[in-house]
Amino acid sequence: MKPKIDYTLYLVTDRNLMFSPTIEDLVEQAIKGGCTLIQLREKDSSSLEFYEMALRVREVTNQLDIPLIINDRVDIAIAVNADGVHIGQNDLPIDAVRNIIGYDKIIGVSASNLSEALNAQRGGADYLGIGAMFATDTKSDANLTSFDELQKIREAISLPLVVIGGINRTTAPLFHGSGVDGLAVVSAIAAREDVCGAARELKQLFLKGR
Repeated sequence: MKPKIDYTLYLVTDRNLMFSPTIEDLVEQAIKGGCTLIQLREKDSSSLEFYEMALRVREVTNQLDIPLIINDRVDIAIAVNADGVHIGQNDLPIDAVRNIIGYDKIIGVSASNLSEALNAQRGGADYLGIGAMFATDTKSDANLTSFDELQKIREAISLPLVVIGGINRTTAPLFHGSGVDGLAVVSAIAAREDVCGAARELKQLFLKGR
């Protein structure tokens, strides 16, 4: 049975940005501040290093009863019994991922426009990450998604939507009334010294618009 997911505040990790001494400390503090979902995304790691990180992070998320999603690496997601995997437009197709991980796991898909969103929904995605909404240093090659496009996606798609890319204390209130289910955040949490406080602030800003 698939886990019930609260998408309100979704931390996507990046060790290159963090002040925290370890990735598991970052995740623990983020959850204590209000993050409801964690994605381990560490693209510059070897398979062994990523696996070992995932084990440590999985221990934290299990203890705090928060779902863990693994970026791209379906094998790592299975190896650590994560709750799901997030894939991009150039990764394995959704049906192939589903055949590997089964129907009890979550599949998230990145989409920057309506066509990609519709294809992902038809393919069996469980949620969509929409963006990048704003330019960001963590993904400089990402296609930007306009607010008009976001609205088209929201009107056509029944799946939960999280927005990503340049989401911070300034941009979070811009999504009030947009119908999105949550904010996916990297640097606005990971790069802050007070991770717990940053997460708490962003969650409050987003929930004010509901």
